[in-house]
Amino acid sequence: MFSKLFFSLALVTCSVIANAQNYPNHTVKIIGPGAGSGTDITARILAKSLNKLWDQSVIVENKPGAGGTLGISAVVNAPADGYTLLAQSATYVINPAVYKNLPYDVTKSLIEIDMIATSPYILVIASSSKIQSLDDFIKEAKNRSSDFTFSSAGVGSSTHLASEYLNQTTNIKALHIPYKSTPEAMQDVISGRVTYLMAPYETALPQIQSGKLRALGISSKSRVEGLPQVPTIAEQLNNNFEMNFWVGLWAPMATPAPIIKKLKEDVTKVLNDSETKSAFNTAGITVKSMGQTAFTKFVREEITKYQSIAKIAGINPQ
Repeated sequence: MFSKLFFSLALVTCSVIANAQNYPNHTVKIIGPGAGSGTDITARILAKSLNKLWDQSVIVENKPGAGGTLGISAVVNAPADGYTLLAQSATYVINPAVYKNLPYDVTKSLIEIDMIATSPYILVIASSSKIQSLDDFIKEAKNRSSDFTFSSAGVGSSTHLASEYLNQTTNIKALHIPYKSTPEAMQDVISGRVTYLMAPYETALPQIQSGKLRALGISSKSRVEGLPQVPTIAEQLNNNFEMNFWVGLWAPMATPAPIIKKLKEDVTKVLNDSETKSAFNTAGITVKSMGQTAFTKFVREEITKYQSIAKIAGINPQ
């Protein structure tokens, strides 16, 4: 009896290892939020690099809406075979603070692979606005608090909480206008229907360069190469304000360990590739691989941080 059981387990183990060695042998799908968002841009660069490494089709599928929960749930409920992955931003760790009954557990339903990249947010307004600086912005907010508005990629999105953190730091009040994606949220800022947006750098940069948006501040510790004339929010407030946009990669929790190991190794390999780094740099994104263990720790810390921001903002879990 024992020998039969041992033999069966050995067969299963050999099968899993063989599957991992052959992985991937068909299309890998990376699910992310809205097209054109910072996460989408990051996921597509990663997908292209993995496609080249594996000589296998890697596609990005957009599932926006519901604060990213639609896309996250799709990965949670997908077969745990490494062929359906999640690319998501801080939205993933924000959701527990804004939704009462998530259809998944952020610490148990998915397994972290690695952080992919990071970039700052840019505080942007319409180029037609009379606001010229962060100081003007704060004064204007306090003068017209009843119709001072900000857009985001949805309730609980990273762009939502980035604005809430800015509001808390500058002690201003503004009305939140949620959209389904960052590009949608940005369009109504460009038109002047909404006052401002804390937009991921890579999403906002083309609109700033075209003259449709005005940048008032960068959320990182130091100025960025692509917009050296734009001061950081920290230097304008004379404090240590910092909040960066980041994107990570996850797989269903039950994905076999050998496949997770291969994913970690191959993702690290492409993120260290000079061609991939160049593609990210061109988009204004900084590669930020930290390894699975460090990323898992980072995610847990981010959950706590955003719960605090949401609580102070008075966001009641729905």
